[in-house]
Amino acid sequence: MVERLSFWKMHGLGNDYIVIDNMDDRIRSREMPELAMRLCRRRFSVGADGLIFACPSKNADVRMRIFNPDGSEAEMCGNGIRCLAKFCYENHIVTKKSFTVETLAGTRNVWLTINSSDMEVASVKVDMGEPAFNREAIPMLGTGTFINEELKVNGTNFRATCLSVGNPHCVIFVEDVENVSLSQLGPLIENHELFPRRVNVEFVQIISPVEIKVRVWERGVGETLACGTGACASVVAGCKLGKTGSRVKVNLSGGTLTVHYDGRIFMDGPAVKVFAGTLF
Repeated sequence: MVERLSFWKMHGLGNDYIVIDNMDDRIRSREMPELAMRLCRRRFSVGADGLIFACPSKNADVRMRIFNPDGSEAEMCGNGIRCLAKFCYENHIVTKKSFTVETLAGTRNVWLTINSSDMEVASVKVDMGEPAFNREAIPMLGTGTFINEELKVNGTNFRATCLSVGNPHCVIFVEDVENVSLSQLGPLIENHELFPRRVNVEFVQIISPVEIKVRVWERGVGETLACGTGACASVVAGCKLGKTGSRVKVNLSGGTLTVHYDGRIFMDGPAVKVFAGTLF
């Protein structure tokens, strides 16, 4: 491991990350999973929901690589990409107020809102791309789509809508998200036989056509205070089923995101620097 490695601890609505500048490629790909498992351990290390690397890209202004605490690499992360965007701008990796980020789910455009008083990034808008409903694209076993269909979990039947917004999601609408035993149901659905690469799980409560409440079980992480892609998937599923409009306020445990879906998904929310540190 590289000695004296600088990092930022950041969060998007309480979904927290360790972010590292790897534009010089000094941390090799094979080292990244182990580093994530070691650094993300709460109480024993820095602690985080994930480890993000800002890497060089041949096709975009910067490349995001994000690893879960279990060492698995995620295709995309909505809260994480906002943190990366703030990190890159404030560390002069990218000096533009709008730029492109390469991810495993494709290239994403980001737009920064800058505070005029201190020139720091207050919030980030992200073009999250188009959702995919075909099972092959999620991926999910079987053919066709899985929209408002029956999902059997531990003897209980749910109506679920599954889709990809760059990573896989299973969205279930309920009357009251606080009554959901997420610690029990989350891992059962995440590891359900229908999902060969596991799945992120959202339980969603409709407050009104323009506002929802969401609890998230993230693949490889567990319950988190927020999930940007989960918020997007929840709004897309709500629109698909006629439960919400196209512009929705999404209330998560850690705060609020705004999601607009018009065939493409746009997400807007904050990114916060908690502290900077050095790893020895």
